Amino acid sequence: MTAVSPTVVSPTGFSPAAFVDVRDLSVDFKTRNGTVHAVRHVSFTLEKGRTLGIVGESGSGKSVTSYALMRILDAAGVIAGGGIGFDGMDIAAASERTMRDIRGREISMIFQNPRAALDPIRKVGHQIEDVLRQHVQADRSNAYEKAIEALTAVRINNPRERYHAYPFELSGGMCQRIVIALALACRPQLLIADEPTTGLDVTTQKAVMDLVAELTRARGMAMILITHDLGLAATYCDHLIVMKSGEVVESAPALELFRNPRHAYTKKLLKATPHGCASVRDLLPEDEAPRAPAAPLAVAKDRTPLLVVDRLVKEYPLKSARSGVFRAVDGISFTVGRGESVGLVGESGCGKSTTSAIIMRLLDPTSGTIRFDGVDVGATPAAKFARSPLRGRLQMVFQDATDSLNPRFTARRAIADPLLRLGAGGEGGPMPKAEIGARVEELAALCGLPAHLLDRFPHQLSGGQKARVGIARAIAVSPDLLVLDEPTAALDVSVQAVVLNLLVDLKDKLGMSYLFVSHDLAVVKLLCARVIVMKGGRIVEEGACDQVLGAPRHDYTRSLIAAIPHPPL
Repeated sequence: MTAVSPTVVSPTGFSPAAFVDVRDLSVDFKTRNGTVHAVRHVSFTLEKGRTLGIVGESGSGKSVTSYALMRILDAAGVIAGGGIGFDGMDIAAASERTMRDIRGREISMIFQNPRAALDPIRKVGHQIEDVLRQHVQADRSNAYEKAIEALTAVRINNPRERYHAYPFELSGGMCQRIVIALALACRPQLLIADEPTTGLDVTTQKAVMDLVAELTRARGMAMILITHDLGLAATYCDHLIVMKSGEVVESAPALELFRNPRHAYTKKLLKATPHGCASVRDLLPEDEAPRAPAAPLAVAKDRTPLLVVDRLVKEYPLKSARSGVFRAVDGISFTVGRGESVGLVGESGCGKSTTSAIIMRLLDPTSGTIRFDGVDVGATPAAKFARSPLRGRLQMVFQDATDSLNPRFTARRAIADPLLRLGAGGEGGPMPKAEIGARVEELAALCGLPAHLLDRFPHQLSGGQKARVGIARAIAVSPDLLVLDEPTAALDVSVQAVVLNLLVDLKDKLGMSYLFVSHDLAVVKLLCARVIVMKGGRIVEEGACDQVLGAPRHDYTRSLIAAIPHPPL
């Protein structure tokens, strides 16, 4: 598979040898401020049974290119030039009726935001049946069993029970697997995967990508993988194109691109990947301003712990059984020292997010104790903890920066909200309104958010900018403990590098403790002194990061490490 040089050609002159033939594609968006050239002169070919990777930062045009191929551009978007050939057909000239038949059956897509891709008021099993029936892949007699097969294929536990679940009842990672099942249900010839593993842990990510790669080979499918995970791109792609500002800046076989990158932008992306780095500071590209070395990550010793979790249990009643409970958290105990960073890792469903929600007093434990700075905060019901004087000292950065921000609040209002409710120190009552403006601008500067962005709404900000707003909001009340739930999972590598450096800077300046919940072990190793590994609601291994991740004792920890995709740097 080779890239085609960007020359203007007749849309009808597609190569018969290429299954997908994109030539000189340009996409424009008409806005109130003029025309935005989102994609400019992009060309590539793709053969059956092969995988093309498209990498680049947010806003580089990766997703817009795929939307053009599917003909699902926004109403303001138009294909301004070039052609798109699919199995000899001119996609750009096809009727909408033809495209409705092709989408889902011949060309299918895994969307980046799984919750937005699912109907919130229909059971997930029914949604899979809808796709199968739409394309005559099932009828009333066998649709249920085929839907169960689709759920089983993406490693969903208890598929017959999950069939009846609504999207809001499932985790982000589980919703991502549902979307993958939907995309693969009709056995398409071309699969476009737009960040398909963003919400998945490393072992599920490997299982799903191995499954997709196996199906691609067995069925002679072609796949376009859009990703910011360079390790994933190196493992599963035959050829890569790198996009920046709507243009292809580099195109080469995957191994060649990693070993001998030619463009400065490609080198920047490779520099920002956490694999193989000894320090967070190593992630910053050379054109960034020099940064002072981060303070050494140290395991807290001989100190009174800030947080003590003792024999914590959380149980849920089973809906499908006459009696019995599901134990999401099963008697775990650990501590977080003052000024210490502790990583909490494990697969989706292992109990780490439930644990963090209980610590934040968003959920009540079934049993066990949670002591924060010597106070048994677990004794206060979650519903009443919002009025506790300790509320401001425990804060959280949520996984989805978009969903965690009020769409009706500007960035300024979002950062000011905890100050209006809790005050600067979290205990002294609301801050005087006259002081809030200066404090918000101070927090924005501390988090690297330009002041001119403060009056924008979430939909007007990039993913990295929204992540900074979420961090600024969380530290507004000067918390002692910050719980970070996958804060960089949806960010591209260069933005992730900046956010991780920001977190290190804030920890050094403010002396906070971190509980870092993540499935990215490479990031945990850079940010945390200690790591706790959870499986099935229990802690299976814990200790210093270098020890646990360098010489793991438990088979489960070894399987997590083995599942991490590594770029050949």
